[in-house]
Parts: sequence; structure tokens; C-alpha cells
Amino acid sequence: MRRIFLTLIFCGLTFIAKAQNSSVEKSTYGIQTGFLGIWVHNESKLSNSIALRTEIGFDSGIWGGDFYDKTGFLMTPVITAEPRWYYNLNKRESKSKKIDGNSGNFVSLKTSYHPDWFVISNTDNINVISDISIIPTWGIRRSIGKHFNYEAGIGIGYRYIFAKQAGFLENENEAAANLHLRIGYRF
Repeated sequence: MRRIFLTLIFCGLTFIAKAQNSSVEKSTYGIQTGFLGIWVHNESKLSNSIALRTEIGFDSGIWGGDFYDKTGFLMTPVITAEPRWYYNLNKRESKSKKIDGNSGNFVSLKTSYHPDWFVISNTDNINVISDISIIPTWGIRRSIGKHFNYEAGIGIGYRYIFAKQAGFLENENEAAANLHLRIGYRF
């Protein structure tokens, strides 16, 4: 009887411990790069399935064609705050799939600000007009080993451009897209 009781307690504690693991990490830091930029980020736990991702980095752009003497390249700073809801952590864990480093599918509200602080470019006299965008995004993140990960996301939202600061008569707004594919390292 005592063995059965101890076995049930041990199984119950294991079940409780396993149920508590289906959660985003308390805090995770990393660096990611994609085709057009590099970013440093932190994700802080707000609840078992919601994390706040804060990010600072450089978004890049390339232009060229018949009207330009050479192909242009620029990098401009970007600051991002993005609450993410990781909606399938329990399902992934029940299938014995990894959830470390917040590996899972997510829905987020990506809010990014491009300030007109400075521009890194191979062309002189390039300025960036400040803008802010709010884009609902669906994405996935998966771990590769202990420290590496990849991430992909897609979304359509809204962008407000502070055109008056650059001498235009009116500020502008438009539809904006978020399409990203990144590979990163988690510290």
C-alpha cells in the first residue's frame, strides 16, 4: 500500500512539474539577422503563453535600376515592442517537441518606430522619414540545438509616416506588410 501511495505521489509531482513547464521563458535574450537587417532582442514573460518582445536593430534597404548610377544600400535604426501570444506550447510539449527558447507558433502585434537619427549608406545625403507601424503578425519560431533558432512571420497592418518633419505639407498613412525570415542566436 505504501509503495502504491508513493508511486502515485511521484507520478502526481511529475505531472504537476510537466504542466508548469508549458510556459514561455521568464526572460530570453538573442540576436537575429535576416536578408535586410540585424536586431538584438529580449523576450520577457507576461503570462504562461504571452511574452513581450523588445527589439532594437537596423532595418536595411536596397535600391537601384536604370535611373541610378549605382545600387544603393542603407541601414536605419528601428525600435520595436511586440507582445506575442504563443498559442501552441501545450500541444508541442504533449507531442514531446521542444519549447525551449519560446519555440512555437505565435500571434503578435508588432509595433515598430524608425527614428530619423542617422543612416548608414553607401550614398551621400540620404535621410529617412520617421514612421511608426502597427502590424498584426502570425509567425513561428523553432530552435536548432541549444542556442540557434530560426523565425518566420507574415502580417499586414498600418503605417503612419511623419512627412511634415521632412518638409512635406501633410503626414501620410498607408498599408504596411511584415514579411520576415530570420536566423538567430540565443544567449
